[in-house]
Amino acid sequence: MRFSYNKLWKLLIDRGINKKALREMSGISATSVAKLGKGGNVNTDVLLRICDALNCDVGDIMEFIREEKSKEQKRKDAFPNG
Repeated sequence: MRFSYNKLWKLLIDRGINKKALREMSGISATSVAKLGKGGNVNTDVLLRICDALNCDVGDIMEFIREEKSKEQKRKDAFPNG
């Protein structure tokens, strides 16, 4: 399971905003932008600042991705002792 910020990047493209402008508009650090670019974890304050700067909802900039388990992992989950 992970979060995807692809919606954020698409929104920025649609609005003609680059990452540097996003940093300046929202007051977030370059490190936070880098984490977002790698699909990493950021705190809710970063997300709040981005949403405030872009006048959008958190669902407009990110989504939850459920990763499909391998067959072997599903088997281990179903039969943990064997």
